[in-house]
Amino acid sequence: MAYTNGNLALQPKRKPEQQRPVKETKRVVKVRRMIPPSEMLRYMGSVLVVVCVLVLIIFRYAQDYRMELQIKELNAGYKQATVDVKVLRGEVAKLSDPAVISKKAQELGMTPAGSEKDSDSDAKKESGR
Repeated sequence: MAYTNGNLALQPKRKPEQQRPVKETKRVVKVRRMIPPSEMLRYMGSVLVVVCVLVLIIFRYAQDYRMELQIKELNAGYKQATVDVKVLRGEVAKLSDPAVISKKAQELGMTPAGSEKDSDSDAKKESGR
């Protein structure tokens, strides 16, 4: 038997019925339609409205945050002012004591208002000079 599988020239020819039929297929190409300009403008307008609403909401939250911060600062300032007022009231109470006032007056060389003798003798000494 002859070896025929290795050489193409020796391969037996097929009958026309045995040949494979060639299928002709048509490819369907879909052309993508463009969005009409009016619809595109409508989409852009709706996106713009949504963005504006979001910006407005964020802006309002920022204002609220700023206002809360100012309230906290004012409350802290108010508490500090009340502490300062209490300290100053204590100092006023200490300095308003008659004993402290008379002691301070004596340190400064002042005399009581009721002693006229001292004031008359002081006036004579000054006029005699």
